[in-house]
Amino acid sequence: MNTDAVLRINNLHVHYQTPQGAVKAVDEVNLFVGRGERFGFVGESGCGKTTTALAILQMIQYPGKIVAGEILLEGKNLVELNAEEMRRTRWREVSLIPQGAMSSLNPVMRIKDQIADAILTHEGRSARTGLNQRIEDLLVTVGLQRPVAQMFPHELSGGMKQRVCVAMAIALKPKLIIADEPTSALDVVVQRIVTQTLIEVQERIGASLILIGHDMGLQAQIVHRLAIMYGGHLVEMATVKKIFQAPQHPYTQVLIGSVPSPKTKKSPFALPGLPPALLNPPPGCVFHPRCAKALEMCRTQVPPLHEIQAAHFVACHLYR
Repeated sequence: MNTDAVLRINNLHVHYQTPQGAVKAVDEVNLFVGRGERFGFVGESGCGKTTTALAILQMIQYPGKIVAGEILLEGKNLVELNAEEMRRTRWREVSLIPQGAMSSLNPVMRIKDQIADAILTHEGRSARTGLNQRIEDLLVTVGLQRPVAQMFPHELSGGMKQRVCVAMAIALKPKLIIADEPTSALDVVVQRIVTQTLIEVQERIGASLILIGHDMGLQAQIVHRLAIMYGGHLVEMATVKKIFQAPQHPYTQVLIGSVPSPKTKKSPFALPGLPPALLNPPPGCVFHPRCAKALEMCRTQVPPLHEIQAAHFVACHLYR
């Protein structure tokens, strides 16, 4: 992993406007992803993980809007790009492996035609020479047989569909790959195959990877650094080793406690209550209504994300 940042997100805010007011889906997120790094996003559903990813891709749908912040991909601010400039950036510089491979592929197009679409759109007619061979080589790279190129999506298993999506994501050798829960709909055996494929191709092309998911065990095996999100806020960010050995934020501690351990044989801990309503989030720290360690100031003051140790960032008043 190179510490040179391929992606920097500065003070990102994403809101969804409703008749009742703004839903603050992402609120003041700051982070960076190093070149060749595997970076993980973890948190409960609705915490802002996928919204952050869609903001990077400039795919926030109405009534959502990026209301503040910068998203710098190798110094280029993606927020300032027009629609055509962003279209040229997707796939070539940043690509997405979607959560639902089952519904992401066109059911009436052969696999080779779907991969060809992405290549020809960005490289033009000159890419037609040797295109079929190139597509078959891509499929072999992700562990599929060459005849898969001639098949339709309904002829493939779930794991094969997901690997086709991986092949499409690396077709133009982007600098950054975003994988949004790429194994959530697969059984455990296929999850391992797809995960290993993803790591191998990411390392082969030298891309950075953002992995979004709920599975702390899976994240521990794959990523170098981990970001914990809650209620639209980034609450902790550190290396995987630090997160698992010495989690600092009370929410991170609960997440770690929810992972079953064959060593301790303790029952997984369940966090009481529900995530905050982002239309009207609680004042102060968004986690304080569910936090057993909340201080009086947590109810009124939003804790900033600050570095408590080398490369270990926490947003919590306990460490001020």
